Amino acid sequence: MERGDYSIRNFYQGGTSSFSPSYGDVFIGYHVAAGQVGANTKPDTANQIQQVNQLLNQGIVPVEVTVLPQEAFDQVPKQHFKEIGRKAKLAGAKVSLHAPIVEPSGIGEQGWSESNRQLAERQLQDDIARAMDMDDKGGMPVTIHSAGIPGSEYQKTKEGKKLQKLIVINQETGKMAPLEEEKKFYPDRKELKPDITQQQIEQVRKGEKPEETLYTQTPLKQGRTLNPMQELKNLNATEWDNNLSQIIYYKEGADRILNENALQIAHLQKDREAGRLDWEDLTPEQNQAMGHIENAKTYLENSRQYLSGLFHKAYKFGSEDDKELLTKASEEFTKDLQDNKSVQGQSQAIQRLIMNLKRVEPQLYVPIENFALEKSSETFANVAFKAFEKYKGKAPTISIENLYPGMAFSMKKEGEKGLPGMKELILETKKKFVDKAMEKGHSRSAAEEQADKMIGMTLDVGHLNIAKKHGFEDKDLRKEVEEIAKYVKHVHLTDNFGYGDSHLPPGMGNVPFKEILEELEKQGVTDVNKIVEAGGFVQHFGQSPYPVSLQGLGSPVYPSGNLYWNQISGLQQGYFSGYGQMLPAGNYETFGSGFSQLPAELGGQRGGGQGSRMGGAPME
Repeated sequence: MERGDYSIRNFYQGGTSSFSPSYGDVFIGYHVAAGQVGANTKPDTANQIQQVNQLLNQGIVPVEVTVLPQEAFDQVPKQHFKEIGRKAKLAGAKVSLHAPIVEPSGIGEQGWSESNRQLAERQLQDDIARAMDMDDKGGMPVTIHSAGIPGSEYQKTKEGKKLQKLIVINQETGKMAPLEEEKKFYPDRKELKPDITQQQIEQVRKGEKPEETLYTQTPLKQGRTLNPMQELKNLNATEWDNNLSQIIYYKEGADRILNENALQIAHLQKDREAGRLDWEDLTPEQNQAMGHIENAKTYLENSRQYLSGLFHKAYKFGSEDDKELLTKASEEFTKDLQDNKSVQGQSQAIQRLIMNLKRVEPQLYVPIENFALEKSSETFANVAFKAFEKYKGKAPTISIENLYPGMAFSMKKEGEKGLPGMKELILETKKKFVDKAMEKGHSRSAAEEQADKMIGMTLDVGHLNIAKKHGFEDKDLRKEVEEIAKYVKHVHLTDNFGYGDSHLPPGMGNVPFKEILEELEKQGVTDVNKIVEAGGFVQHFGQSPYPVSLQGLGSPVYPSGNLYWNQISGLQQGYFSGYGQMLPAGNYETFGSGFSQLPAELGGQRGGGQGSRMGGAPME
C-alpha cells in the first residue's frame, strides 16, 4: 500500500508468507524428515531412563543416550540399558549411544603411556557391551570423541590455509610442547631457501653438494621468521645435539686420561692385557698410570653403553635413509672393535660411530597428530574388531566424532605437508581392522567390507563451524565436508556463532546447515540420524529445543504433504512460536493470529469493544 512518500508492506505477517515452504527466520533452507531429527539425553546424570522417557514423550524417534563423564556412566545400572532398549522398541524409536569421554591415544597430563591407551580401550569395549543391551539389531551408532588432546591450529589467510600453532610430542617421554611462528635473530644470518627441495637436502647430506647451496644470507634487522614446522626441525636438531654432547664430553675425558698416561706404560700394555704382568711388577708411577688407564676404560665402556642407547633412538625415530646409514655404521663399528681391541682402538671406534650419529636427524619430537594417529587408530581398531568377533553381524558402528579446532583431528589433511585429520584417522583405523581380521583368517575383501560397515564418522557441524574464529568461511566448511562425507554415518546438529560450542538449536546461529546438508546429500549421505545437541538452549531457556528444531530444520508435519513445521509459526503467530514474551500480547492476538481473531467488522469473530483502534470498536 503506497501513501505519499512511504509504503506499508507485510502489515499482516500471516497469510501468503506462511504458506511458503521457506517461511520462517529460523528455517535453515533445507528440509529434514522429522523421523531423522533426534535429541540427546542430559549428559551429566546417571538417571538415563528418566531422560529417555522425556524424549520419547515428545514423540522423538532417534534418541541418543549421552553420558560424557565416565564416573556418571558407571553409575547407570546395567539393567537400565536393557530397559531403555525395551522402551525405545515399544515407542518405535531408534537409540544410539554417545560414549563417555576417554583419550584413545593414551596421552595424559603426565605424557603418553601404553597402560593409559589400554585402559581407554577396555573402557570403550565395556561401553560397546552396554550399548548392545539397548539395541542388538546391529549397526547402532556409538559415537566416540576422536581425541581429548590439544591439536594444531590453522588460520585462513590470503594465501590459503596456514599452520598457526603446532603441538608436538616427544615420542620417547610423551612430553608435549607448543610451537608457533616466531621471528629470531641469528649472528650467521643464514636462512634456508624457500624453494629448496628434499632432493637437494639429500644431496648435501650425501656430500654431493656443499651445504652453502641450501641457504641464503638475510639482513640482520629483518631477522629470520620460522614457521612451526621449521621450529620443529630446530627443536629436533637441538635435542639430538644435546644428547650427543653428553657422550662427547665423557669420551673426551677418557681420551685426555689416555693421552696423559698411556705413554708411560705403552711398552707394558700388551703384557698387561695378555695377563703376563701383575700390578706388583709395576713401579709406583706405572701403577698410578695403569690405574688411570683402567678409569679411562671405564669411561669408554660407559660411553659405549650410552652410545648404544643413542643408536637405538636414532634407528627407532630416524627416516629410512637414516636407518640405511646407521646399518652401515653398525657394521663399521663392529669391525673396528674386532680389528683393534686396545683401549685406544675402542676410543677410535666410538669416535667414528659418534660422527656417524651426527649425520642423522631422528625425529624425537613429532606433531601430536602423527603420534596420536598411530595410537588412537590402534585403540579404535581393537574395539571394533573385538566387537565384530563377539557380536558378528549385530555389532554396532564405531562412529568417531570430530572435535573443534584446537583439538587433534579437528580438520581434514591439507595437501602433502598437512597433518593427519579425521580422514586419515578413519582410514588408518580401517587398515588396522583389516590387518587384524586377515590375521584371524578372514579374506581381505570380507575384512574391508566389514571395516567399511563398522567404522565411520560422526559429523558434528557445530564443532566444524568453530573454525570461523580462525577466518574460515562457509565455503571452506563445505569443502571440509566434501572431503569426509563418504565416511559419515551419524550427524550431530548444533548451532553457534563460530567462536564457541554454544549448543543452540539449528537456525539460531550462523552454522551453514543448508550447505553442509546439501553436500552430504550430494555425496549420497541421506539416511542417517541427525541428533540435535541443544543443551545450551535447555540450560538457559528451560524448555525443550525439539519444537524449535523441527521449525529450523523445516521438517514435514505429515509424512506426505506440503506443510512444514517452519510454517507453523506463521499460522499460529505466537511470538517467535514460544521464544518468550517481549512485546504486548494484544498486538499478537490481533495482528499475529488467524483471521478469526479479527474484529467482526473486518470479517473475524472477535466481539466489539470500546477504546483502542481495531480492538473491537465498531467502525465509524
